[in-house]
Amino acid sequence: MVEDARFEDAGEGPVALRALDADDLKVISALTQDAVFPITEIQWDRTRRRFALLLNRFRWEDRGRHGPERVQALLVIEDAMAVASQGVDQADKDLVLSILALDWTPGEDGTGRITLVLAGDGAVAVEVEALEVTLKDVTRPYVAPSGKAPDHPE
Repeated sequence: MVEDARFEDAGEGPVALRALDADDLKVISALTQDAVFPITEIQWDRTRRRFALLLNRFRWEDRGRHGPERVQALLVIEDAMAVASQGVDQADKDLVLSILALDWTPGEDGTGRITLVLAGDGAVAVEVEALEVTLKDVTRPYVAPSGKAPDHPE
């Protein structure tokens, strides 16, 4: 019998993952839950069809071994054909957003929509030709400024 991997089994190295299907995306969604980023760190390169965020993600995989930590990471969505947002004031350059989840809605022939569900009822939808998302840590972990893990009361 094969067991699923657990967070406790993870090494200390930086995260570098690629999602090519819905199950893969669920892993990246879990690792980016509660990531925060200023609106100014969103980039969509129409020519290269790449949507990217530089975010400060909570290190859920660490599970408190070193205390609450965050790390800067790049979240990149390839083959982006269109981007739309709802409930996000794009004119507010001081706006800081928080990811709750990444959702996948399949379309026809491998196309679909990746939705970044944001705290405060906001969302960013990226229409893609195919599902390809990468998450890569780009800095060393640092102590979370709040000094605690994000809390989700039930």
